Amino acid sequence: MAFVQPPLPFEKDALEPFGMKAETFEYHYGKHHKAYVDNLNKLTEGTELADKSLEEVIKISFQDSSKVGIFNNAAQVWNHTFFWNSLKPQGGGTPTGELAAKIDKDFGSFDKFKEEFSNAAATQFGSGWSWLIDDGGTLKVIKTPNAENPLAHGKKALLTLDVWEHAYYIDYKNARPAFIKNFLENLVNWDFAAENLAKA
Repeated sequence: MAFVQPPLPFEKDALEPFGMKAETFEYHYGKHHKAYVDNLNKLTEGTELADKSLEEVIKISFQDSSKVGIFNNAAQVWNHTFFWNSLKPQGGGTPTGELAAKIDKDFGSFDKFKEEFSNAAATQFGSGWSWLIDDGGTLKVIKTPNAENPLAHGKKALLTLDVWEHAYYIDYKNARPAFIKNFLENLVNWDFAAENLAKA
């Protein structure tokens, strides 16, 4: 059973009015994400991992240093799919309901959350990710390097921002802080984060 690249949850040009060009998705989704899927299929073909779920492959390969190549590609397939769903046209604003209440409780305020999330994204050295996670009932912000993700550590991801340079260079050149600010103001999909929070 081959691993498949899921379709984008929006058209490639849907985020153009909100700070991300179609060209970004042609490269980021069409080339980078696709390459991770293709590489993962090549690396797992004919192995015991070929019939596992993507999540199982991530957890198994993270624990085995001989499978670092498999982990990197599997995690990047999962991370990118999760990132696309963390975006939506006319996103941004503030969360509502249980998610809003949890953010206020665990961070002190929504502004404090934004400050912590933005700082994690801005200070991740080199390539990586900023995440909002549910860690045993408490919401936290973490950052991870390269392909690493909360799933590998047994944590539940609610939302992510990709801070690899290829995620923002077409739109923002080297201005990562501007990319982070635009994500929070215009793109973040709070409905997706709330759905993840509600999952058992």
